Amino acid sequence: MKIPKRIEPLVEEGLVDEVICQLMSGKEAMVYVVRCGEAICCAKVYKEANARSFRQSVDYTEGRRVKNSRRTRAMEKGTRYGRKAQEDAWRSVEVDSLCRLAAAGVRVPRPYNFFEGVLLMELVTGANGEAAPRLNDLALTAEQACAHHLTLIRQVVRMLCAGIVHGDLSEYNVLAGRDGLVIIDLPQAIDAAANNNARGILVRDMDNLAAYFGRFAPELLTTDYGREIWSLYQSGKLHPDITLTGRIEYHNKPVNIAGVMRVVNTVLKKEAAWQRYKLEMRG
Repeated sequence: MKIPKRIEPLVEEGLVDEVICQLMSGKEAMVYVVRCGEAICCAKVYKEANARSFRQSVDYTEGRRVKNSRRTRAMEKGTRYGRKAQEDAWRSVEVDSLCRLAAAGVRVPRPYNFFEGVLLMELVTGANGEAAPRLNDLALTAEQACAHHLTLIRQVVRMLCAGIVHGDLSEYNVLAGRDGLVIIDLPQAIDAAANNNARGILVRDMDNLAAYFGRFAPELLTTDYGREIWSLYQSGKLHPDITLTGRIEYHNKPVNIAGVMRVVNTVLKKEAAWQRYKLEMRG
């Protein structure tokens, strides 16, 4: 097929020898099957911001670190340079996340190279060597649904132990590979420790999985792995081999209103005393 314009620089650099076909078009990228020497890989070409249906949100970008202070200021001001820097940072999130997760033993496509906004990575294949189908393309038995659900729960735990929350995990972002399930599409991944929205996003990811697998195994609809996993993470007890129950205890103790008001009044008195002190010093 004709070489897409965005892949031309990779051909010129000798990183890609042939574009075989387009594999898919998603909300944030186009994916092509390419030949790199003797290897068959994927080339993920990220769409420009105005062409993406997925929009960056402060829920995802909060806590992302940019080492260059000039770039950080430009991104905050929204200048043209800042918008480009923000795009570059957004695209690099997936590369960084894939490297961290692969090192942590999470089953994700292996990244090979990242050049001119194009990510070269492993082509995940199915049982017969074809491109692996997404999870939503499968018809599952109740037993298969429970097994796949458990596999992904363990992967989510391993991801969180590596400090990452997927941020958009669903049946559309999991491939059924020859050697098992593979998690894909991580440009919206977030830093669990630095993002105040991490808990809610993790819970939503887990609820998405429960809702999908619950179509085949309804008993999964009553589980609450997201909140259980986050509770263990927050308390420092989470580790890759932990045994989970899918249940969490809720303590419905009444709020001590009087105690809360005492704390508030104490803080207000201290603030008033501090303000008086500053006025006296000025006088």
